[in-house]
Amino acid sequence: MHCIARSSYADLPPHFYALDSVAATARPVVARVNAAFCAELGIEAVAFGESLRRYLEPVADPPRPPTLAQAYAGHQFGQFVPSLGDGRAHLLGELVDAQGRRSDVQFKGSGRTFYSRGGDGRATLGAVLREYLLGECFHALGIPTTRGIAVLLTGERVPRGVSKPGAVLARVAASYVRVGTFQFYACRGDEDGVQRLADYAIARHDPDLVGTDDRYGAFLQRVMERQARLMAQWMSVGFIHGVMNTDNMAIAGETIDYGPCAFLDQYDAKKVFSSIDEHGRYAYGNQPNIAIWNLARLAETLLPLLAPEEPAAIERAHTVLAQFGPLYQAEYARLFGRKLGLLQATLVDLELISDLLALLSANGVDYTVFFRALCEVPVQGPRAVAVSALFADTAGFAAWVVRWQARLRVEPDATEGAARVMRASNPAYIARNHLVEAALLAAEVDDDWGPFDQLLAVLRSPFVERPEWARYSAAPSATEVVRQTYCGT
Repeated sequence: MHCIARSSYADLPPHFYALDSVAATARPVVARVNAAFCAELGIEAVAFGESLRRYLEPVADPPRPPTLAQAYAGHQFGQFVPSLGDGRAHLLGELVDAQGRRSDVQFKGSGRTFYSRGGDGRATLGAVLREYLLGECFHALGIPTTRGIAVLLTGERVPRGVSKPGAVLARVAASYVRVGTFQFYACRGDEDGVQRLADYAIARHDPDLVGTDDRYGAFLQRVMERQARLMAQWMSVGFIHGVMNTDNMAIAGETIDYGPCAFLDQYDAKKVFSSIDEHGRYAYGNQPNIAIWNLARLAETLLPLLAPEEPAAIERAHTVLAQFGPLYQAEYARLFGRKLGLLQATLVDLELISDLLALLSANGVDYTVFFRALCEVPVQGPRAVAVSALFADTAGFAAWVVRWQARLRVEPDATEGAARVMRASNPAYIARNHLVEAALLAAEVDDDWGPFDQLLAVLRSPFVERPEWARYSAAPSATEVVRQTYCGT
């Protein structure tokens, strides 16, 4: 097929995957191709979309190449499931860009596989469009993510309580190796499988470690560092993933599997949107804790590779994992410092940041609206009406502003320079929950793609304010607030 090379994952032993064919559909249609992403990869968009469509045709000419469903396990809401795997996804192969960087291209919603466990292997159009939108939103925000490269309609209906149009997402990732992939082999006592997977992941994501003496410990260190940075980025934009199971944590440090995810409206560290997160395990403020918990599960699988004797291996793992907290806090301080115009933020500034977030929570202030409005304060001064009006406790906010401006004066440029940094760090537009839901509903129920296309255009320019886009930056009204989100399976 056009541009898609054979998957290097197929070079691993046969028990790493199942050879499964994509389910043919009667009338596959290419609904959207991500032309900008194709250009980045050096791919001609229309031809690539057509090559993807041929995977779904009932009669393929030329014949479809083999596709893979990857095996993995995972802790789901803390409960270990030893056999999961790609139940509705097929790895098509690899894309290699002009710089030689290798990515995996995968279909999601493309039918049953060996790992389906009774599921139908399908995806609804709404679930596919949600992941496409969120991936583009994150990419524009500079947060590592898988990305949709095409949306294909299957021409079939999918039962999800009610009948909904079916679709397939073609998505691209640095790889789809997860913490749960390592767990699949470790829980079976397959130390050779763990080592083969680790060697594959190192060669793919950290090639400078190949052949080094402590490569497995160094690999754990790299994964930990990537996740610490990613968690700080999620927190900085008010993102709640909703299903941080170990099978949803990618070794490459990309955000993966946008299911019942959401963004904060009013700031609340305990906020949960996912309908299946009944006890708040994956609440907004708990995400860094879950990340280190997931990393500890990865470390457990690697113990036999870290040192010949278990006590030494455990000590090596502890040495790595103990660094997560300081690294996360430093990155958190850096990102939130930039949101406040501080280019030289340190851990000392965490108190200023924490006190601000407490004010937002106590006053029920919209997170994104506040930080974007705050961008004007360094220039307008502490009496900036647009910001003060957001607070019932105006005196409390004014007192905080005095402290903040005193801290700003330590920076090299406390006015225009700070405002520039803040405008580049505080998006005017995020994937607002109510706007996403409205766009998906219009496409899925009314076959009206206008709201989706307009929202996508806005999300691709999150830091550039335009008067005609005012409604996309506004907080939801009381009747628009989304209180719960749902998994697409």
